[in-house]
Amino acid sequence: MNNRFYPEYDVIVVGAGHAGSEAAGAAAQMGCKTLLITMNLNGIAQMSCNPAMGGVAKGQLLREVDALGGLSGIVTDLSTVQFRMLNRSKGPAMWSPRAQCDRMMYSNEMRKKLEKKENLFFRQDNVIKVLIDDNKNAIGVLTQTGQEILSKTVVLTSGTFMNGLIHIGEKQYGGGRSGERASHGITECLEDQGFESGRLKTGTPPRLDGRTVNYEKLEIQYGDPDPESFSFLTNTSITLDKQLTCWIGYTTPDVHDMLKTGFDRSPMFNGSIKSTGPRYCPSIEDKINRFSDRDRHQLFLEPEGWDTYEMYLNGFSTSLPEDVQYKSLQTIPGFEDVVMLRPGYAIEYDYFPPHQIYRSMETKIVSNLFFAGQINGTTGYEEAACQGLMAGINAARKVQDKDPVVLKRSEAYIGVLIDDLVGKGTEEPYRMFTSRAEHRIVLRQDNADIRLTSIGYEIGLASQERFEIFERKRTELEVLNKVISDHSAQPSVINDFLEKSGTAGLRQAMKLPQIVTRPQVSLPGLIECDLDLKSKVAEITSDSKVIEQVEIQLKYAGYIEKEYEMVEEINRQENLVIPNKINYQQLKSLSSEGVAKLSKIKPETIGQASRISGVTPSDIAVLMIYLKK
Repeated sequence: MNNRFYPEYDVIVVGAGHAGSEAAGAAAQMGCKTLLITMNLNGIAQMSCNPAMGGVAKGQLLREVDALGGLSGIVTDLSTVQFRMLNRSKGPAMWSPRAQCDRMMYSNEMRKKLEKKENLFFRQDNVIKVLIDDNKNAIGVLTQTGQEILSKTVVLTSGTFMNGLIHIGEKQYGGGRSGERASHGITECLEDQGFESGRLKTGTPPRLDGRTVNYEKLEIQYGDPDPESFSFLTNTSITLDKQLTCWIGYTTPDVHDMLKTGFDRSPMFNGSIKSTGPRYCPSIEDKINRFSDRDRHQLFLEPEGWDTYEMYLNGFSTSLPEDVQYKSLQTIPGFEDVVMLRPGYAIEYDYFPPHQIYRSMETKIVSNLFFAGQINGTTGYEEAACQGLMAGINAARKVQDKDPVVLKRSEAYIGVLIDDLVGKGTEEPYRMFTSRAEHRIVLRQDNADIRLTSIGYEIGLASQERFEIFERKRTELEVLNKVISDHSAQPSVINDFLEKSGTAGLRQAMKLPQIVTRPQVSLPGLIECDLDLKSKVAEITSDSKVIEQVEIQLKYAGYIEKEYEMVEEINRQENLVIPNKINYQQLKSLSSEGVAKLSKIKPETIGQASRISGVTPSDIAVLMIYLKK
């Protein structure tokens, strides 16, 4: 062993992207002496792609990270330039918050938050190897400067840096992202330990000079008139004084023809890129190739921050040659004179198929080693942040000799994501969608604190302040729900309101929940027209979000009740633990595919086993009989 003049740590987190930042913050907050190692301390929590947090299903993830006591929601609120609640036209299970952020401000605010953690230390260096003892326990890391730094646990959050290769047309060069070099050594080190690795691809659009865009040819997109906060800690009465606007443009057949001139030099089509990219976020060349019948594709021009004219062209991700990118951009209406500040590019990188980790994020092959983020095959800041948070929590719990925290599919979108990764694996970058969550009507973005803050508080992550805010909200919800449920509305008081809302008036007094279930009726409107009720509500809460949540509970009471019944049934299976050392080869009644999949993934519970592709209901029945014996 080399020099060891550095102190020993409880947790070492490798990489300071969105996963690494949450992992380091959580471990330090929970009392562990933590070291965050990154190749560039000026790039902490950098938004390498779109400068936005949240979106469909991603907003739910971020609210859950915040509810547990993570940092991303708070930092988002500090750096937001525009807020929108997506899918408002659909039911509340589909509502998803999204915030456009100031790219540099987000990174700076995250660093400030992390530097205030008294147990957290920083080092700028490149980790080239995980130190692993003869018993296959991670015991520290080796850096490129030759320093061996010891720790009780290691969390790898390497992003796109492991053997990263950037493609722009026929040009290729090593890099973890634009302007930063790749990291080498970790993949080879872990392969030597028996890990299986693979390659994935992602990409990013060109950045543009906003002063050179003709906005008169674009559609304007405003933020919500009453923007909300992401964090449950942020005072919702304090909204943005101003918001930056985004803009919508469209490609044309001429743009498509110009793009096609570069297809013969495209790494996507000439074989240079062999790995799989995200299906739900294709490059512009992939779009026009796969959807050749479409005359146009929508583009979103989004600001990078308050004090910069740099703009991000969402929807125009590309790895075409730079000259083709530039000519194609100038063919888009409104971009005839545009100046390109940075070309778009694709990047290939190493990952480790996630059947090799437990739901605690600890690896199955090496103890005390945790993976989080794109190393597990995911894409997106929010997917990375929630994995990092859980890895940091469970690395700290391992050091403290406590059981890991594992969220169920019925408890959180985070539980869905991790269960999907471990049980189903991924051969393309995994992205979260509301459709992946079968219990989404109870896993809404508005009730993430009700579901998770008590867990965060119990494990020492959520602060006392956060817990008190949560307790106050929970009490207000219970009291308000009872008051609304007991209140009888009088025809003379609310009939005018009902008829203006487009629904029939009352002939006699009626309990409020029966009226709230009408699609045309809003609870705030009912409260406003019934002065007696308005007075009662004012004594309970001034928080419009509490009123909104009570309305959701009343409108969807039947669906929610059925969902909870289903959850209870599923949880019975989730609680049936499968012994880790079970030999599936000895269970002769299992199908051959069942034996192969169960042996590879090693599910922790019957519930997890039942969701593995290729494991049949009869295989589950055999397992159940075995466990009973």
